[in-house]
Amino acid sequence: MTAGTLASSMIERVRVPDLNLCRRLNRWGRGAGVRRYFSLVSRLGDGLVWYALIALFPLLDPERRWQVSLQLALVGVVALVLYRWLKHHTRRPRPFAAHREIVALVAPLDEYSFPSGHTLHAVSFSTVAIAQLPVLAWVLVPFTLSVALSRIVLGLHYPSDVLVATAIGSVLGWSALALMA
Repeated sequence: MTAGTLASSMIERVRVPDLNLCRRLNRWGRGAGVRRYFSLVSRLGDGLVWYALIALFPLLDPERRWQVSLQLALVGVVALVLYRWLKHHTRRPRPFAAHREIVALVAPLDEYSFPSGHTLHAVSFSTVAIAQLPVLAWVLVPFTLSVALSRIVLGLHYPSDVLVATAIGSVLGWSALALMA
């Protein structure tokens, strides 16, 4: 078996369950209450929560004042540049664009699916914020999980887009913490 054949086989094994889970969650998301909740979470994950966290962190942790806000801002900029670069180079169509049975329940911010920028930002910001002020975990962990799930439920991303974004966001968050320790 060649490396190309092996890679194709591995991709195919992931593609089918990825698409099936995406279909199931998107159907679930068509319920009015579910759709409203995940649309709101997704909208908040566009940046509003993260900008507020950057601005409010000096009040939450007066000892370090702007140090953590600077970490959050830098991780946000790096996450933005990286996710845009990845989207431009992978050009993976969004689930609703590639599969007619999947419906976009909100308008996408851009054309491509991979990786989920909302998830990448949510994980990277939450990683930094929780490491600096652990009490924030009670709010940020459920919110971050909801943001990640919203991307699939709303028909904008495949589960694999969200999983890879989670891994990238974790690495970015922990890297920012290590570099600015």
